[in-house]
This record gives sequence, C-alpha cells and structure tokens, in this order.
Amino acid sequence: MSSLFERIGSQAAVDKAVEIFYRKVLADDRINEFFDGVDMEQQINKQKGFLTMAFGGPNNYTGKDMREGHKHLVARGLNDSHVDAVIELLGSTLQELGVAAEDIQAVADIANSVRDNVLNK
Repeated sequence: MSSLFERIGSQAAVDKAVEIFYRKVLADDRINEFFDGVDMEQQINKQKGFLTMAFGGPNNYTGKDMREGHKHLVARGLNDSHVDAVIELLGSTLQELGVAAEDIQAVADIANSVRDNVLNK
C-alpha cells in the first residue's frame, strides 16, 4: 500500500500545501499572532521537512521535537483551540488541493497524535 505521502502527491504536493497553509495561517486572527517575528521562509522549509516525514516520505527533518519547538508558544498562551485551528486550516488546504477525505482524516489523526507534545501536556 502506498504511503500517505505518496497518496497526497509526494514532495510537490507537500510543498504546495505548506505554502497555501501558511498563507491561511497568517490571515487567520485566531493564530497569526504566534507567527509575529517568525522567519516565515525558514518556518515553511522546516514544516515541509516535518510533514514529509510525518506523512511517510523521506526523513530530512532537522528541527526540534514538538515539545521543545512549541514550548515558547505555550508560554504565550497556545492551547487546544489553536491546535484545532491549525488542523482545520491544514484540512481545508488539503481539500483545496483535491486530497481524498480519508487522507485528510489521516493527516488530522497525525496532528492530533502530537497535540499533547505540542501543548506540553
């Protein structure tokens, strides 16, 4: 069976999804404050690497683990509602790109599987 990475369209699809996703994030008043002062080019590149690995593609991710990478955001108030918004925006991005509903659900499941680490619970 093919990996989620292959089913959604491999690297080109992940790259496109991340670019669209961050446009949505930066336009969303529920979560865009967490990206103030962030080098978005670097953030986008890290996210491409992370999602490629998380979806079963090649593991070239060199960023921090989820707990360490989000600790400073939890200190600024990051909570479940923000994670929900991220998952919602990621889902709508994948829908826009024609990804199958079951694969979008698989992405949401992956995101939910790291929720406690992201929120330092």
